[in-house]
Amino acid sequence: MKILTTICVLCSSLWAALAQNDSLTGPTTNAVVISTDYIDSLVAEARTNNPSLRAADARVRSATFNAEAVRTWDDPMAMFGVNVFSPKGFSPSANGDLVYGVQEKLPLWGMPKLNRQVAAAGVSSRQAQADVCFQQLRDDITKALVSAALTEQVVNIEEQDLEWLRATSKAVEAKYRSGQGDVADTLQIQNAAAVQSDQLRTDQLELAHDYFMLNRLLNRHHDSPWPPLRLPPIAPPVPYSAKLVALALTNEPNLKVVEQEIKAAEATAERTKRTRLPDVSLGVEGWQYSGDGGFRQGMFTLSFSLPWFNSEKYGKDYARDRETVKSAQEEREDQILMVREEVHHLTVDLDAKRRQALLYSQEVSIRAEEALTDKLNLWGTGKVTLRDVLDARRDALDAQLMTARATAGQYQSVADLMFWSGLESFESLIPLSNEPTLHADH
Repeated sequence: MKILTTICVLCSSLWAALAQNDSLTGPTTNAVVISTDYIDSLVAEARTNNPSLRAADARVRSATFNAEAVRTWDDPMAMFGVNVFSPKGFSPSANGDLVYGVQEKLPLWGMPKLNRQVAAAGVSSRQAQADVCFQQLRDDITKALVSAALTEQVVNIEEQDLEWLRATSKAVEAKYRSGQGDVADTLQIQNAAAVQSDQLRTDQLELAHDYFMLNRLLNRHHDSPWPPLRLPPIAPPVPYSAKLVALALTNEPNLKVVEQEIKAAEATAERTKRTRLPDVSLGVEGWQYSGDGGFRQGMFTLSFSLPWFNSEKYGKDYARDRETVKSAQEEREDQILMVREEVHHLTVDLDAKRRQALLYSQEVSIRAEEALTDKLNLWGTGKVTLRDVLDARRDALDAQLMTARATAGQYQSVADLMFWSGLESFESLIPLSNEPTLHADH
């Protein structure tokens, strides 16, 4: 009778734990399912609070002020001097001993326009870099949310498992004290509970760190509370298609930065090419006698530099800037190849994670629970050991954990794919699921 009572206690605790584990995937009153709208709300908060974004915006404003400060006319140069005459020279009263004048550099050869183009290219480059920072922050927030949701689900599963192990441990100990049990079963279940308790503590600390990181990304207080997070449903497939590649080559943030760097380098090279032309300045001078303050004579001047003596050096300057343009163009080609490779890798990884999530949720979990039920029934009749039951339960829990990890891994890849393709919502990937793939299945 005592053995039957013990078995009933174990069975009831097991079924309660299984029911609680099943409820983990169901709706929770205050839980938040990760969605595009929720991510958008956090990104909007980060837009104004995150220091890295504020720094990027400040660099854009700095480049804008620099472009607005480009001058068409340089500041005029004023000149004042005194003539000194020898006794055998001209008379100061006749020629004037005070000299004053002004000189202005003329804005020739389109240099002011080229300077404005270089400054404008700098603004575009800074803006592209700020966009990269923003998209990277969005990617980081999405991944941090997914990581926190996964860790929270792992913690919930481990809490239920620890509760079942402790209840089972008490029942096995009671069976042992009554003389009906085995000391090995008692030690096994105690070890299993101790190991699970330690693992639960580790994952609880990992969950706290996930929320710490989210608060850091949003520049909130480090211990600001968060609602329970839940992973979204398994995402649809996204094949490696021509449309996806075209989106990536058009919208990938780092590729836009390289393209702006090419424009900036081209503008700089064109400005350097014009520097071999002479600088021309127009000046006016006046001569005045200090004795009576009368004006004696004036002079108009036209001065210019003689760049021909350094023509070879100017040629080297231009060749240097042209090589800078070529290097930026080669970087763009390399970035294009990298975009294609990374998008292909992400689609392969996304497909693998999706298949794994479906496999464990629709097949492996069901079989593992059926195997656990069978082991439990056999253990009740004494045909299998407690170790067999613990192993079967571990298989069932691992199937749940693998489903969660595969789903989280899929959305990690989805976040990266959104970054590389320039898309900003999970829903924007759905139309791409029906696109024909660019490579055959092997």
